[in-house]
Amino acid sequence: MVPNSIKVPVPFDYVFPAGALCLGVEPVTDFDKRGQGDDQARDKDTGERLWVVKVLDLDPEAGKFGGSKEVKVKIAAPQQPVPPASKISGYPPAVTFTDVTLTPYVDSQRCKGSGKCRARQAWSIRAGAMTEPTAAATKQAA
Repeated sequence: MVPNSIKVPVPFDYVFPAGALCLGVEPVTDFDKRGQGDDQARDKDTGERLWVVKVLDLDPEAGKFGGSKEVKVKIAAPQQPVPPASKISGYPPAVTFTDVTLTPYVDSQRCKGSGKCRARQAWSIRAGAMTEPTAAATKQAA
């Protein structure tokens, strides 16, 4: 039997074929711990703190069907991940991720009220670390 929380390893280029720009990093809140001082969520397997990196997907097809070009990638790490410096003044830095995994889930937020359910297949993206793109990856994405 396939576990409900399967993590499918995929290459970074599979998820972000045109690259990604880092828009920010913040802690993931564990809403069950709110008001208890430290309410940051922890990874179920390692106990490490969870961080969400908001990125802009540079793929022209991203967001084409009513979605957003902004994507969230979760990283488990003891300290907040720091994005690399931007190569272009005034623009967010380009980033890549190592050890990318996808976990499928059903997004049922659109199932409210009138009996119409517009649930959709969605993907939770996790990564081992955020890094600066290498020169080879930057040329490939261009």
